[in-house]
Amino acid sequence: MKSFDPASNIQDLLQFGEYGDVNPSITDSATFTFMQAKTMADTFHGETQGCFLYSRHWNPSNKYLSDALAAMEGTEAAWVTSSGMSAITCALLHGVTSGDHIVSSVTCYGGTFAFLSNWIKKFNIEVTFVNITDLVAVKKAIRPNTKLIYTETMTNPMLQISDIPALSKIAHAHGAKLIVDNTFTPMIVSPCRLGADITVYSMTKFINGKNDCLAGAICSTTEYICSLIDVNNGTAMLLGPALDPMRSSSILKNLHTLHIRMKQHSYNAQYLADKFKTIGLKFIYPGVPEHSGHELLKSMMNPGFGFGGMIAIDLITAEKSSKVMEAMEMKGVGYLAVSLGYFKTLFSNSGKSTSSEIPDYIQHEMGLSEGLIRFSVGLDNDIERTFQLIKESLKE
Repeated sequence: MKSFDPASNIQDLLQFGEYGDVNPSITDSATFTFMQAKTMADTFHGETQGCFLYSRHWNPSNKYLSDALAAMEGTEAAWVTSSGMSAITCALLHGVTSGDHIVSSVTCYGGTFAFLSNWIKKFNIEVTFVNITDLVAVKKAIRPNTKLIYTETMTNPMLQISDIPALSKIAHAHGAKLIVDNTFTPMIVSPCRLGADITVYSMTKFINGKNDCLAGAICSTTEYICSLIDVNNGTAMLLGPALDPMRSSSILKNLHTLHIRMKQHSYNAQYLADKFKTIGLKFIYPGVPEHSGHELLKSMMNPGFGFGGMIAIDLITAEKSSKVMEAMEMKGVGYLAVSLGYFKTLFSNSGKSTSSEIPDYIQHEMGLSEGLIRFSVGLDNDIERTFQLIKESLKE
């Protein structure tokens, strides 16, 4: 496949404000006027392009950000939402109806697991959870009524790597669609270029990078996005998770520095991984050859962005991990907090926080240690200093 440069695609966009502003104008209108009644009627029926109707459907600020995300992903279109979970749930619900079946990675964000394991069953939709790296298990889980395969490019929090081209072939051979959450690996991997049908994001994380807002995104074909926001049947249109245009505008600005940030996040995480190896610390990072998904990730990556800013260490017990995390916060390594993609390092015990919705016995089955600490490595200028602080904390 030809080399793809998501950063240059964003840079090549010409998006001006209405007075020639170098930043696109922020449109804070909830509704939009029409000079002819017929144009309004046509817009309601999806027959008019370029007209704005109501901000739950489209507004110019959200369209600017959506166009930039589509450029980044290499998709025809995108649509932005008010949170990552709203992007995930809208994409999942839009692909199924009562009586359908979904195959999902068992290792996924806790909120996604809870939605698939608990909430969606209200609508007579069944879900089979599998080890997504076991393609034989994925194939065995497929049923005649399977409509979706769902996974994360780099799974949360075990940092497994999904074989997107292979999963795409399995899904399409059975008339299903592949949805990929790419939150951990923006720019590093472009799922829809590898065969995924829909890519979803929590833009709260790396894409925005400031932890000052919630936002999500759905990237796919123009046909899919139009169906998603259809005024009569569109799941996103009818559930209404529209992103505020003020936030949309700020995220668009931050998107233009994402390539620089991802390179630094990746550099710092790789540095820590290499150092952890020298001291014999048990860790997970896809950037080292020992990781089972290392070569697979290399085969799917866009060049130049590294292996990502997520790394995990295993301290075996929850008690030990708590002690070390508290020490790291006191020493200035970063913050004991959930979420990721921030300019400061964030860390938490996944089993007790972002994966706590997954029952203990399933955590055990999937190999999630109770002492696993997930790091979102920050933009530290002196990463050797950070390593020394972590090493001191491990002795506490």
